[in-house]
Amino acid sequence: MIETTDFKKGVCLVYKDEPCIIVDYTVSTPTARGGNTIYKTKLRNLKTGQLYTDSIRSGEKFGDVDLERHKASYLYNDGSRWYFMDDESYEQFDLGKEDLGGDELYITDGIEGIQAMLIDGVTVSIQLPLSVALEVIETDPSIKGATAQAQLKPAVCSTGLNVPVPAYVEIGTRIKVDTRDGHFIEREK
Repeated sequence: MIETTDFKKGVCLVYKDEPCIIVDYTVSTPTARGGNTIYKTKLRNLKTGQLYTDSIRSGEKFGDVDLERHKASYLYNDGSRWYFMDDESYEQFDLGKEDLGGDELYITDGIEGIQAMLIDGVTVSIQLPLSVALEVIETDPSIKGATAQAQLKPAVCSTGLNVPVPAYVEIGTRIKVDTRDGHFIEREK
């Protein structure tokens, strides 16, 4: 059983008798005594791709999805579909932008640690590693000594992902980005 306290991006659960994956969620804590914590959740149906947005009260329980997970490798994309290979069976499969739910912004050549998620032998989604290395292709120039406090500036990565980065990051720098929330972790070593 999956409880609301287990919610995080990428968790699979049975919602309205359908296998779903949590795409995004926010937690609203009550302001009045005795109020329940509310989880505003965005879920995607793994079979149909339909998106659900719902407010779920703390303490609700959901069933587990019977998923198989296989290691997979990224091959290429043609702009509308992303192609992968199952590392166990060597079968190729593809997923559309709607199936990836924003994860396409983290997928680059040479990415390792992808897991294919299968239901009844059919690949329905992928799970990314916790962090990926991306190259910064656009950002403002850094000005040395401009501030005494750490300031973030916007940067665009090679995949199109927008990431707030520290002032010392320049164009061409490879950075590690958290795939769960899209935040800068560190410069790649």
